[in-house]
Amino acid sequence: MLRPGFAVEEGGGRQPRRRLAGRSARVIVTMGMPALWYRIYFRAAGVRGLERSILAFCGIRPVRESLIGLVESDAKGRRRWLDRVRRFGQSAT
Repeated sequence: MLRPGFAVEEGGGRQPRRRLAGRSARVIVTMGMPALWYRIYFRAAGVRGLERSILAFCGIRPVRESLIGLVESDAKGRRRWLDRVRRFGQSAT
């Protein structure tokens, strides 16, 4: 949740002050369809909207995205994509 005064602050000018400038983000999206199909056919519209309308507005850059498609509901498949997400977290520290 981004609240006024935390993420942005009105400074009296035309543009609000972006209080989260200098920070980065990773957006992880899981889906049942192939990630490549989402990226090509839908042009990753949901992810793009989040990046432009919320994260960039607050000053968060760069934004990395990870689209994980064909997420299986079985334990082995779930473990595989959870391990992938865990590696993202380990490489960020």
